[in-house]
Amino acid sequence: MAGLTALTALAPLSWGTFYVVTTELLPPGHPLFAGLLRALPAGLIALAVGRTLPRGAWWPKAAALGVLNIGLTFPLLAVAAERLPGGVAATLAAAQPLVVAVLAVAVLHERRSVWRLGWGVAGMAGVGLVAIGPDAALDAVGVLAGLGSAASMALGVTLTKRWGRPAGVGATAFTGWQLTAGGVFLAPVVLLAEGAPPAVDARAVLGYLWLGLVGGLLAFVLWFRGITTLSVTGAAVLVLLSPLVAAALGAALLGQTLSPAQLAGFALALAAIAAGQLPSPPRARG
Repeated sequence: MAGLTALTALAPLSWGTFYVVTTELLPPGHPLFAGLLRALPAGLIALAVGRTLPRGAWWPKAAALGVLNIGLTFPLLAVAAERLPGGVAATLAAAQPLVVAVLAVAVLHERRSVWRLGWGVAGMAGVGLVAIGPDAALDAVGVLAGLGSAASMALGVTLTKRWGRPAGVGATAFTGWQLTAGGVFLAPVVLLAEGAPPAVDARAVLGYLWLGLVGGLLAFVLWFRGITTLSVTGAAVLVLLSPLVAAALGAALLGQTLSPAQLAGFALALAAIAAGQLPSPPRARG
């Protein structure tokens, strides 16, 4: 399982590059368009490679998973990032493992685990130390959007675990269903919210290719394959890697500095990720 966990972790690691790619390569003011190009083309490629369409009850299931994991998550994240400092938005997104821990009890009928909840809180606190600056301000709409994005993907992750993957359907085809459904849902939202696409230069093409092929196609294939096999709470806590990568890239590429408190937050979040892969001790259940 360690190898599968490491491969699954590559997904949130790649998502952590979104901030630096968006700010350094993409035209400003079109975050939803970036989300659309991250989802729909990758989904169509995955469908062409997988050569399998949903059947029967899997049509509405695939649509629901695509909307929850991608179609709602991407625009809500964009709203949160637009209305909140990046650190606050990242910390709210880090609530996802907590939501998954609760949903695992309600939807998957797993036993309540104080261990999972405790480390989920610790991970969110660690991300907060890394990402939130002293001048962070809160905006009600932004906070609701950030929490909504975490809840949407948490429910999508939990239902992905509950429904599994149909027999004989590979991870690539399964991912293609969801990326395409999410992209189709997102397309009219982009048109209404942002209007015509921006002008695209060579740097933007490079950025969109990275987001679509690596942060979209490859990342979600690894992510959905991991979710269907790993513990859902163990997989969910891996998303904490995304804001950590974003902060590390900011320090390495953009000249940002990390304070002692931020380094302590890194250590706390990494400890939460590691602990989330371990089985809950008997005394931590109940």
